[in-house]
Amino acid sequence: MTFRLDPRLAADTFPVGDFALCRVLLMNDSRFPWLILVPGGADLREIFDLAPRERAVLIEEAALAGERLKALAGADKINIGALGNLVPQLHIHVVARLAGDAAWPGPVWGAGKATPYAPDAAANAIENLRRTLELRAP
Repeated sequence: MTFRLDPRLAADTFPVGDFALCRVLLMNDSRFPWLILVPGGADLREIFDLAPRERAVLIEEAALAGERLKALAGADKINIGALGNLVPQLHIHVVARLAGDAAWPGPVWGAGKATPYAPDAAANAIENLRRTLELRAP
């Protein structure tokens, strides 16, 4: 897939791998198990910019990512959302929430300061996610 990632997403995440439609990224905030799914394609800003078949694939990929992330993280709840107020490129957040986490019960957006992963912890998280989501490196 030809893929161009918004510079802000590139700066805030680690690449994990690719589903059929979406690039899977790990948000560089170790406080939350947090994936971002970015559909391939030019100038995608809104879910309705995708063809109906692609929208269905997007929902299935987000559901799969959420289900697997919930099991991997032992989460109490999975939050899935598309915001894009700061980053216009279409992307879906898939966040594992644990009761008592740094933002619980509120949203993760704007909750305190991100705690970046240490290099070894990031590498381990990415490998675990690739195995769990059955992804190849991008």
